[in-house]
Amino acid sequence: MTARHALAAFLKYLSLVLASVAVVLPLLAVLLTSLRTSEEATAGRNPLAAPADWFNLGNFAIAFTDGQMARALWNTTFILVFALIGTVLIGSMTAYAVDRFHFRAKKLVMALFLVATLVPSVTTQVATYEVISALGVNGTRWAPILLYTGTDIVAVYIFLQFMRSIPVALDEAARIDGAGSLTIYWRIVLPLLRPAIVTVVIVKGVAIYNDFYIPFLYMPSEKLGTISTALFRFKGPYGAHWEVISAGTVLVILPTLVVFLVLQRFIYGGLTAGAVK
Repeated sequence: MTARHALAAFLKYLSLVLASVAVVLPLLAVLLTSLRTSEEATAGRNPLAAPADWFNLGNFAIAFTDGQMARALWNTTFILVFALIGTVLIGSMTAYAVDRFHFRAKKLVMALFLVATLVPSVTTQVATYEVISALGVNGTRWAPILLYTGTDIVAVYIFLQFMRSIPVALDEAARIDGAGSLTIYWRIVLPLLRPAIVTVVIVKGVAIYNDFYIPFLYMPSEKLGTISTALFRFKGPYGAHWEVISAGTVLVILPTLVVFLVLQRFIYGGLTAGAVK
């Protein structure tokens, strides 16, 4: 039994080390490439080889200015804020209505939610594009905001799981005091959904920040580029400036890294709480 436990512990730590190496190596390669000159990047050297100058920050300046990173960061922040607010409000309201109210089509609504998660999104892209064009928001920042806000079934299920842990007696006590459904939702239910809100904001925020397809399709203008599409400007018909792309990638990673380091306690707490509901 001792040998078996030792082998299990060895395999466990070996898997952790291999997983860490698989995650860290690409990031290290990107960081080293961002510090190389154009000649070094096109020389076909080992991606993990040390650059000639460890303080070569010219690629970062080019990525920030030519890639219009400041404008892209503003557009990404604008989309993130409105999409997350819409997702939290619509998702929590939907979960509140489904969990607290009893109506005949309740099971049908839940079944439709499940079907919506099983349908591949690529099969509905033509119809979705036509709807966005008919609404007149194609080519604006409101197109991805509407798509991110109205298609997150996962947020509804996360809120549902947390909603079921809130006692119905709180609603009944509030109704005795004369509170309506909207007041109960806003003053009682929504504040108690704070762990679920944190979980949804984390999961949805990372997905929006990393998404390339929707901004690239619905916001083709360079003035409306996001963080994910800004790096695509350095890919041309005659090749790619990998040293500048790598520098831009580092600039893209930095905001998420800072947010994670600052909010890691809330991130772990929200995800853990959501796992046991």
